[in-house]
Amino acid sequence: MMNEYALPQPRFDVLVQGDGPALLLAHGAGGGIHGNFGLVLDDLSRDHTVIGPHYPGVGATPVATEPLQLDELADQLVTSAIAQGHGSFAVLGESLGSAVAVRIARRHPQRVTALVLTAGFPIADPVLALAAQLVKTLARAGEWSAVARLACLSCLSPARLAEISQADLDAMVAQTQEGMPPGTVDHFDLVSRVDVREDLARVTVPTLVVVPTGDRLVLPDSSHRLAAGIPEAKLVELPGAAHVLEEPDRATWLRLVREFLATIVPRSA
Repeated sequence: MMNEYALPQPRFDVLVQGDGPALLLAHGAGGGIHGNFGLVLDDLSRDHTVIGPHYPGVGATPVATEPLQLDELADQLVTSAIAQGHGSFAVLGESLGSAVAVRIARRHPQRVTALVLTAGFPIADPVLALAAQLVKTLARAGEWSAVARLACLSCLSPARLAEISQADLDAMVAQTQEGMPPGTVDHFDLVSRVDVREDLARVTVPTLVVVPTGDRLVLPDSSHRLAAGIPEAKLVELPGAAHVLEEPDRATWLRLVREFLATIVPRSA
């Protein structure tokens, strides 16, 4: 199988779990495979090979020495899957990972069987662009506690924020700060530069776009624009769900994704 673009040598730390048709995971900025997909890894790996590369500065992948480039991330994720013996795969992207997934589908269309895009965006909307700038400014000033507070404010639903106690919120902020990967600033720098609007019309595989309607970091309209730009994309909403899906919403997400994946015919490698 010939590639439209040459692939690099694999250099990302990769989580691999399960057996069956491959699911390539593309995580979000300041997140990771466990952070974004931890609630569903065991379930998905019952009948799929789940392949989860970590971006620079996450897991055991070294921190980047130069600004991240979307094409390089896309190619590294593809080569991570191939290194595990999977020449074709569905791609599940969350937040920044949705743009990575779209770029994978454009650069390596013969390898992609389907896309699932959750809380995604083709280009940073004003709210996300402002948040990315705040993350970079605060982090470079060493204000990591403030970055964690911004993350909690942005990634929890309004309903969750209204009911959480101050003590629980403080504990969540501390946990968020402790869990922030070293590559967080680099990821959000890329968020502010992403633009896959011209890629959307060239996506030719079945696509499911999942929209958390309570998202305070990526405006739901951004996901709607993704779906509108991709031919025959299917859009579903998670009413009131936050940017980071909590257990009930993630359970609904899992059901929707499983129903969608059941309609996809795997390709031979």
